Amino acid sequence: MSLPIMAKATAVWLVDNTTISFKQIADFCGMHELEVQGIADGDVAAGVKGFDPIANNQLTQEEIDRAQADPMHKLKLKHYAAAQGEEKRRGPRYTPLSKRQDRPNAILWLVKFHPELADSQIAKLVGTTKPTITSIRERTHWNISAMQPIDPVALGLCKQSELDAAVQKAAAKKAKEGAALSDDERRKLLSTEQSLGADAEPRMPTAIEGLETFTLGQDKDDDEDAPEKEYDVDSVFNLPDSDDDEDDEDDQR
Repeated sequence: MSLPIMAKATAVWLVDNTTISFKQIADFCGMHELEVQGIADGDVAAGVKGFDPIANNQLTQEEIDRAQADPMHKLKLKHYAAAQGEEKRRGPRYTPLSKRQDRPNAILWLVKFHPELADSQIAKLVGTTKPTITSIRERTHWNISAMQPIDPVALGLCKQSELDAAVQKAAAKKAKEGAALSDDERRKLLSTEQSLGADAEPRMPTAIEGLETFTLGQDKDDDEDAPEKEYDVDSVFNLPDSDDDEDDEDDQR
């Protein structure tokens, strides 16, 4: 379904100037019903100027009247050549000014935890350039010492579904090339749903790690074959001879 130009501003206008239900506005503008309710309450889109869909050739007054009379009626976008394909984004992703400073941290996270992703995939996910990605990979970026890896999904630079799709595509490409994957690489190539649904792997406690083959004595087989060793009390305790002690006492007298 095609969406109107400036969908949020159009929703603001419809909320302010019509009695159309929130559900009808949400369906027409590609938004959630609660988001439209937030616009009506003043919590969402504060300061956004309404965009008149009638004056801009996106709706007719007859269509609005029909929707106001029938709450079940779905608004239909008027054929408008400029609105065709508006929902399909082409070219580099637009990143708001408030989040552009977080892009290097997101790139560092992707490079660190998903090195299998190509530069073109990272550029598409966070809306950056290949020279920037290369400088962060090679740690020649001017601010590399102050950067910290942060998940781009947590920063709002991309969706989790987009990241999972890019990871799965990289996994398929690597499997097609026949490259051997380590356990860590194989876990990194899983999507979020797969990794959360996987069973926990048994791990050796850290306190006894490295002591799997350690034993306090010889094996039983070796003990049975080896002859029993006899110990001499004098050799064990290294006691001095009694004659030498008596001679020492006579000399002192």
